Amino acid sequence: MRWDDIYLSACASWLPPVMPAEVAVARGLVGPVAVRRMQVTGVTVAEDPPPEMAARAARLALDRAGLGPDEIGLILHSSSYYQGHDMWAPASYVQRVAVGNRCPAVEIRQTSNGGMASLELAAAHLRATGGRAALLTTGDRFCPPGLDRWRSDPGTVLADGASAVVVTRGEGFARLVSLVTVAEPDLEQMHRGEDPWGAVPFAVRRPVDVEETTQAFLRTPLGKRTVVLMALRHTECLTAALDEAGMKIGDVDRFVLPHFGRRRMDVNFFRRFGIDPDRTTWSWSRGIGHLGAGDQFAGLNRLVEHGQVRAGDRVLMLGVGGGFAWSAALLEIERVPDWAADVRAGVELSTIADPGPPSRLAQYDDCPSGTGARRESDGK
Repeated sequence: MRWDDIYLSACASWLPPVMPAEVAVARGLVGPVAVRRMQVTGVTVAEDPPPEMAARAARLALDRAGLGPDEIGLILHSSSYYQGHDMWAPASYVQRVAVGNRCPAVEIRQTSNGGMASLELAAAHLRATGGRAALLTTGDRFCPPGLDRWRSDPGTVLADGASAVVVTRGEGFARLVSLVTVAEPDLEQMHRGEDPWGAVPFAVRRPVDVEETTQAFLRTPLGKRTVVLMALRHTECLTAALDEAGMKIGDVDRFVLPHFGRRRMDVNFFRRFGIDPDRTTWSWSRGIGHLGAGDQFAGLNRLVEHGQVRAGDRVLMLGVGGGFAWSAALLEIERVPDWAADVRAGVELSTIADPGPPSRLAQYDDCPSGTGARRESDGK
């Protein structure tokens, strides 16, 4: 739908050091064939728990927005993977550590589309309540034994990190023009395949193997329609968002896309919609990896911090998550925020930690060399 009086007043990210792809290959964490096919150069790897990373990004975003705790009327925390404790509320942790107020704090679980879902929910909340602002955070750490960041989802490298956005009414550096979400629940079986229901996490398989469940689903009658259904719903979502904004795709100045490997980017975005990779965050995201629910917020932050958008630019953020759901949000940049200029001038510390010398990467062994491999030519 089309939105009025909904703005983004700040964004931020907190990303840990990058493990270069060549280091991962040397350690046997991933095969060289997969790296070449995905065209990735590295992935962020953390030791910190996701909610703590999210709280760091949240504090920075709130400082940039210049808002106090009493002005935040809603906190939404999105994630795709384990947050560090069982039967626990990570959104409340972010609230206590980063905000310190008593507004509703809710966790959003829509896999990789969680950040985009939270943006739509926050916009609706502010419109319905007349509230001043909402804080949105994302945070994930993809690590063994439950996940193999290089192999659990061939074609995508799973990255650690967090992001945050402050959504406001009245003013901000970017105006939300339109936001559309389209769902196709007939595809939910893709990420469970023929696996039996489990009583506890990882009861059926460990680590997670998205390729195994996907192949099982594709063998079913419904699964044979997967490619067509995904293309239809994806196009429907993008077209609706542009129509609501009264625009064509050629009117978009910058695209913020999911952090997938190159083959998936080509099939789902570059070739499908005729998007020029140079107008996207691809050159950066290929060295970061897929941040679960946080690709869009982190990508937008990258554009703003590095002076890659200016007043009047139209930015289209696209998201997709298992289930399946697609979201498209069209933003118009109202102004370049002062804090972005401060970052470029070196006044603020970088939100991406310095990777340091190669020896520092020794602490980021996801698994012993050679373990967890399913096939040498993974990533087919």
